[in-house]
Parts: sequence; structure tokens; C-alpha cells
Amino acid sequence: MVTVNLGTLYYVLDHVYGALLHRTKLSPPFFSRGWGGTKLELLERMIKQLFPEVEGQNWPPTLVQPTWKTVWESKTASLREGVFRTPCDEQLLNALPPESHIARVAFLCPKSVPPQKMACVVHLAGTGDHAFERRLRLGEPLLKENIATMVLESPFYGRRRPMLQRGAKLLCVSDLLLLGRATIEEARSLLHWLDSEAGFGKMGVCGLSMGGVHAAMVGSLHPTPIATLPFLSPHSAVVAFCEGVLKHATAWEALREDLAMQKVTTTLEEVRERMRNVLSLTDVTRFPIPKNPNAVIFVAATLEDHGPSHYPGREI
Repeated sequence: MVTVNLGTLYYVLDHVYGALLHRTKLSPPFFSRGWGGTKLELLERMIKQLFPEVEGQNWPPTLVQPTWKTVWESKTASLREGVFRTPCDEQLLNALPPESHIARVAFLCPKSVPPQKMACVVHLAGTGDHAFERRLRLGEPLLKENIATMVLESPFYGRRRPMLQRGAKLLCVSDLLLLGRATIEEARSLLHWLDSEAGFGKMGVCGLSMGGVHAAMVGSLHPTPIATLPFLSPHSAVVAFCEGVLKHATAWEALREDLAMQKVTTTLEEVRERMRNVLSLTDVTRFPIPKNPNAVIFVAATLEDHGPSHYPGREI
């Protein structure tokens, strides 16, 4: 009798489907315009600054003041949408596309109790999650538990997507690092606003896939303890783009040609190694341990990376 490991079978089928889909060229690949030139060099330097030599040495978030409008309101809850200028510093702001300079956020909040007796979770976007609706649906059941939901629209996504970008297919490798760094800054600022301006007693951050990676980074870098819940998230983008299905959706030849224009003769294997080195900057195991590791819960599939095992007390 032949036994089949269903997990392994699904993994293989996933890769076969991904390879066939992207070889048909029905959609553009990731990073079709190369590495990003000087932007990539800037981002590499800036992200390395996120790894403090002294543990717990986190810089304070910038306070933002969103401008709110009410979308709907009932006896028990309300939904507001807000906009604010991204709190990124001047260097980062200049590297971002103009479409991403203004951040958008949705805020679903129960009305039965004051903020001091409520909690709020900031939901970060996974790959391809361009709108608020999917994450707001996750927040609806939480209203009964007096938990508010704040949904951040990521840079390069939704109304913040650059004109020449199709869907979630980022044009340059530097865009991926920009997306992550800006998301971290904006999420930390929103958590700061929830604490200092809105008066929430408890806060958390969560996300699916890429959003979970960003949530882990935010939880690591935020100066106060917050609940952190990454769902089905790898420990870094290396897993997705160099080992997972998205490796079939990456413009490896364009990346090789971009290096060739810089008079760097290289093979595709060396290009992949260069990608690994760049994306290792997104490895959450390089970030500081969160202030309260006991407030970290990783939700992982059996064949997925379980996130940073060096977090003492974290739950899987």
C-alpha cells in the first residue's frame, strides 16, 4: 500500500501550478525593472539601522494626526476612514513614489465601552491585499469582544499603487524594502496614536503572510509591549522569493541584465544569491526580541516556517 503525505503533495502541486501560471506570462513578473539602483543601496543602509546593537534601543514613533470621515455608524459600531502623510523621514519619502506619500486607514470601532476598556488590533496587508474589505471582515466578529480593528493600506497597494505598477507586481527589488520600511513606520505611528490620542488600553498588530512578517517587525521595534500575531508568515522574504512559489514569478533575467548594465558579469545562480543577501534584511530573527514575548502568537501551517524560534515564551 502506498501512502501519500498530503502536505508534501500540496506543496509540490503549489509549485507546479505557480511555475505553469507564470511561464504563460499572463501577468508581469515581480521586479521587471531590476534592483532599483541607488534606492536599493539607500534601503540596505537604512534597514541595517533597524538592528540596534543594544537590545531594546528603539526609536520613538512619530505621532500622526489622521483626518477622519465617517463611512457608516450604527448603535453599536462605527467605521471611519482616515488619511495622513506618511511619517517616513525625508530620505525615505523621496524614495517612495508620490502615490504612496499619503497613507489611508480604516477604523472599525465598537461604541459600547470607552477606549480605555477596549483593545485595538492593527491589521497589515498580505501580498496582493489592496483594499480594506478583507481585513475589515476579520474585524467584524471582534466587535462583540470590544476589540476595534484598524486596517492600514500599504504603500504600493490600492490607491497608493504607482501608476506603472500592475497589481502587486512591484517593479524593483528596492520597492519591496521600501514597502516594508514604510509600513513599519506607519504602523508604529498608528499604534502611538491609539495609545496617546485615542486612549486605548490594549493594542496589538497582526497580518497574514507578508503582513505577518511586517507585524513581527512592528512588534519587535515598538517601544512598548503590544500583542503580536503573525499568521502563516515566513521568517523573511527569502522564503517567498527564493524558495517558495514566487520564485517562479520573479524576473531573474531582468535582474541579471540590470547587474550587467553595471558592468557586473554574473550568472543566474549568482543573481539568486544576491537576492538572498538583499532579502536577508527582512529576516525577523535579526530584529530585537519584543518587549513581551509572551504576547506573541505565531499561526503556522505544518510545512511552513514557524517564525522566530528565539522568542522565549512565544506561542505557536
